[in-house]
Amino acid sequence: MSKQNLKVTSSEVSAASVDEDDPQPRTYTHREIMTIFSGLMLAMLLAALDQTIVSTALPRIVSQLGGVSHLSWIVTAYLLASTIVTPLYGKISDLYGRKRIFQFAIVLFLIGSALSGLSQNVYQLIAFRALQGLGGGGLFALALAIIGDIVPPRERGRYQGYTGGVFAFASVGGPLIGGFLTDAISWRWIFYVNIPIGIAALVVTSAVLKLSVRRVEHSVDYLGAGLVAGGSGGVLLVTVWGGATYPWGSWQVISLSIVSVVLLGLFIWRQSTAREPILPLKLFRNRTFSVSSLVAFLVGLALFGAVIFLPEYQQLVLGDSAIKSGLALTPLTLGIVVGSVGSGQLTTRTGKYKIFPILGMPILILGFVILSRLTLTTSYALMAVAMAIVGLGLGLSIQIVVLATQNAVEFKDMGTATSAITFFRSLGGSLGTSIFGSILINRLAYNFHRYLPPSSGSSKISPESLAGASQLNGLSTAVRNGVLQSFVHSIDAVFLWAVPFAALALIAAIFLPELPLRSRGPAVMAE
Repeated sequence: MSKQNLKVTSSEVSAASVDEDDPQPRTYTHREIMTIFSGLMLAMLLAALDQTIVSTALPRIVSQLGGVSHLSWIVTAYLLASTIVTPLYGKISDLYGRKRIFQFAIVLFLIGSALSGLSQNVYQLIAFRALQGLGGGGLFALALAIIGDIVPPRERGRYQGYTGGVFAFASVGGPLIGGFLTDAISWRWIFYVNIPIGIAALVVTSAVLKLSVRRVEHSVDYLGAGLVAGGSGGVLLVTVWGGATYPWGSWQVISLSIVSVVLLGLFIWRQSTAREPILPLKLFRNRTFSVSSLVAFLVGLALFGAVIFLPEYQQLVLGDSAIKSGLALTPLTLGIVVGSVGSGQLTTRTGKYKIFPILGMPILILGFVILSRLTLTTSYALMAVAMAIVGLGLGLSIQIVVLATQNAVEFKDMGTATSAITFFRSLGGSLGTSIFGSILINRLAYNFHRYLPPSSGSSKISPESLAGASQLNGLSTAVRNGVLQSFVHSIDAVFLWAVPFAALALIAAIFLPELPLRSRGPAVMAE
């Protein structure tokens, strides 16, 4: 090994290879792990179903409560809220214990779900989706942190199949249930259906989730959480407003950009001075953590920002029902499952993980390039292949960076580091949703002038016309075709813009260190 490599990885060896800081290692049996997994998977199913159910109902929601310009905010509100609180969940769970914080997240998620179903206008729905996100931010992050507590990195790959199974079920059951509820009853029931699942998750976790609680002195950095909330929210508003609501050079966009940069700068300063920072800056001295965070951010930006518009294409252009457009997304999630399970199993057998994100990113790029060639007559078979390719690329990447991070950090920082990776992935998703939503709206405005007949009253056509296929029924054939051509060319641009972000993720993945996987988990004590 070269001196340079020794220099790069020496700060990580103590966390990645030996157990000197593990005075009382606890080894769980397979049966104990599976018992705990039953509770974790119910909560993860709650969040996974919410994602797949909501995506298919979005066109119906915006057709009743508002136009397509609000579509990205229905998603962004949830992602932004969950992004902001994710590192806070990690820190608090490190200090107070995972179980009670995990259950608090479930309860908050259920309250937000119930209120979202009761929303009477798009602004209420956005607000309640944000409340739902405050709970949802803890579901995935804490479930992954608990898995990191009980399963050593060397053995963790074999259990990825179970979490993959949750997404497989959600990929089929979510769109099926969501589409059925949307078509047969009301889109409101896509939120109400979370309630019985959440109650079951609470019951199971109360019965089987027996985790340690380390009693330590603590000081939660709420000021830091407020600063990152304000800064991140400001950045998202800039991407949503810029070029659409206000010109990029307007005082509103410029002043908001300045305020956002100042708040994020203050957040970084606060993290260097706070007694218990929610995102300790020392973690960034760990190259595995830094690279994994960057990869997670870029992949989240590319994926969540682009594929959220696929159901709109299927319902508007292909004329699919909500249930059919939901089922049409199945290849995407099945690709994620195959990539995640396959990479996990191979990682357990070989002890190597770096190769998977390096392979995954070119596959992801290929899928986006194919999707950027959508037309009015593209066959579903070609779309299914493209979605499966995108899912496979993601599955090879996203779980691996979590595993690499948990393997490289000290045990006491496990929850914080895991939540941080989830934070950066969600931040990328939030930013991507806003950026690509703005690209879609701006390209629509341009393409309307390009494809709509100038003498057919087309000046009254706006992005609001794309809330659903039913909105186009009263238009003449020429105008309707022009609107559809405008949408197809606009969404093609969205997928094409996702390519450079995936390429940057590939470059970052090349610098991911390959460390020996630990064969023991953290020390735990009985509750």
